[in-house]
Amino acid sequence: MSEPIFKDIFGESWNNLPPVMIKHYSNRAFSDDTTTVHGKLDVLCKPPFSWLAPILKALGQVPPYNETDVPTTVEFKSTPDTDAFHFKRAFHFKNQKPYIFHSRMIRSKNNEVWEIMSFGFIWKMKYSWNGTKVILEHRGYALKIFGFYIPLPFAFIFGKGYAEETPIDTETFEMLTYITHPLWGKIYEYKGWFKITHD
Repeated sequence: MSEPIFKDIFGESWNNLPPVMIKHYSNRAFSDDTTTVHGKLDVLCKPPFSWLAPILKALGQVPPYNETDVPTTVEFKSTPDTDAFHFKRAFHFKNQKPYIFHSRMIRSKNNEVWEIMSFGFIWKMKYSWNGTKVILEHRGYALKIFGFYIPLPFAFIFGKGYAEETPIDTETFEMLTYITHPLWGKIYEYKGWFKITHD
């Protein structure tokens, strides 16, 4: 039986993670493990990021909407053929079909992780546990083309990402993710809570 994908990413901090974070990141590589969480999120999308809404929707990127208390389900999935950690998010906005945002995480080196989204767009981040929350720090962008990873110096265009996850109890955690632009400040955010319902 293989170890959880994120055990090596968190390194020595793994044994210090609270139970809900262990459950959250328990999926093993090369397996069919699935962990499901349900919760609600507040989604904020401001100009100039909101101007890209048609492109974001067409490319299956983050949902470009503004709404509070959005019921959201996330499946954390492994597959038998890779060591990737998949995020399949389903946002249930009012009066429309579920908005699906799917990405997968792969380890680059040490505690650096790449989130690969549709059409090969990549957010590079550093994972860490600071004693109270999981922190995802921005490390740049890249693009995967024909198996090659090309760095993209696009922070000035897209802004920098940030995310954190804070344990509440043994089954529930809060999460926050946002994008901050050097000129326009916070241009995108979603935040809320999730409860693990299957592991």
